[in-house]
Amino acid sequence: MARTEIKIGGFGGQGVILSGYIIGRAASIYDTKFATMIQAFGPEARGSATSAELIVSDEQVTYPYLTGPNLMILMSQEAYTKFSPELVQGSTIITEEELVNPTNLRKDLKHFSIAATRFAEELGKKMVLNIVMMGFATAVTDVVKPDAMREAVKASVPKGTEALNLSAFEKGYQYGLELKKKVKGSLVEA
Repeated sequence: MARTEIKIGGFGGQGVILSGYIIGRAASIYDTKFATMIQAFGPEARGSATSAELIVSDEQVTYPYLTGPNLMILMSQEAYTKFSPELVQGSTIITEEELVNPTNLRKDLKHFSIAATRFAEELGKKMVLNIVMMGFATAVTDVVKPDAMREAVKASVPKGTEALNLSAFEKGYQYGLELKKKVKGSLVEA
């Protein structure tokens, strides 16, 4: 894709803003793309609505605001309810499987979900659920190269947590690759 408009939503404490930062950093520093990011917080820091909006493009981005998101990564029901109607036709939506019940999901959307919180808990730290989501999104969308995302994760997380975060990224990434194989397989069989 030449230009991808991305909205990431969740609640404070889930790493929504860091997720946007990682994608932007991966695209603009470790890949050959351009990126912009805008973030929004609810009135309270932790537990309230949070979103990050990014544009990743093969060309310089001259207008940093989304005009029609074609990729959403949603980690809370509130974010799903609030943001999913903004998706343009034929978009991709990625949800946290155990925190989001995608009611009234439009048929024109490509929907992928992952139990990122459970995967993060299996790794011993619930707080890396956003990194699991980033790995999964990397696998199912191809917006940014996987190696660029790995480098951005390493450079963006607190010192001493790089190995844990890279494990979280790989867990999501591998799950996404397996899901893509299953989806392709079912399309071929149909």
